[in-house]
Amino acid sequence: MADEPKSPAAPPDGEKPSAEKIAGGTSAATPPPAAAKPTAPAEKPAAAAGATPPKPAAPAKPAAPVPQPWDSPLVARLKRQFGTGLEPWTYLGQNFLQVDRALAPTILQLLRDEEKFDYLVDVTAVHYPKRDRQFDVVWILYSFAKNERLRVKTQISESEHAPSVTPLWATANWLERETFDMFGIHFDGHPDLKRILLPDGWKGHPLRKDYGIIQQDQEWVQINLGIESGQ
Repeated sequence: MADEPKSPAAPPDGEKPSAEKIAGGTSAATPPPAAAKPTAPAEKPAAAAGATPPKPAAPAKPAAPVPQPWDSPLVARLKRQFGTGLEPWTYLGQNFLQVDRALAPTILQLLRDEEKFDYLVDVTAVHYPKRDRQFDVVWILYSFAKNERLRVKTQISESEHAPSVTPLWATANWLERETFDMFGIHFDGHPDLKRILLPDGWKGHPLRKDYGIIQQDQEWVQINLGIESGQ
């Protein structure tokens, strides 16, 4: 009679049989290891309570526009007559001529008489305190016939005067007085150059950039109004 297969020896009391001790190598009661589950991607840590999120970088500022050379039939005619005594420019669609101070009266008269700029819109100035020639004097002209506007500019220093254009445009009378009042610029040939907005005895010129925004002539206020300025 063939030998019957022997059962595995019983383990000592209290000891569980291991898989290696069971015939066949793997216990029927022990399931095979399960396949590993894919690991979920780690979540981003939440921002700490009360934390301020970083601000996005500010976009780069576009470069400031600069004047560009201006050319036109008018410029060509003026260039033939005055050469380097004027420089034609355009800035943001506005045309202007930078002219020598000595040539300004002649150029302005030519623009009125020959180029039909018959209306003087304004006379004003701009103060650049860090420049040697601190002031730009600006004449703004308009041609009804052409429906065209043109600016003429010249530079003067603190000690220089600008030419009056009252012989060309009567409206220059009050416009030049205002520029004198606000900037202290003198216009040679003006018939009655005096302040027009501030009292005659007022000290200082409020549209100069070195004149404080709330500055006042404290002495004039005290003498003429009998009060202390509230500024």
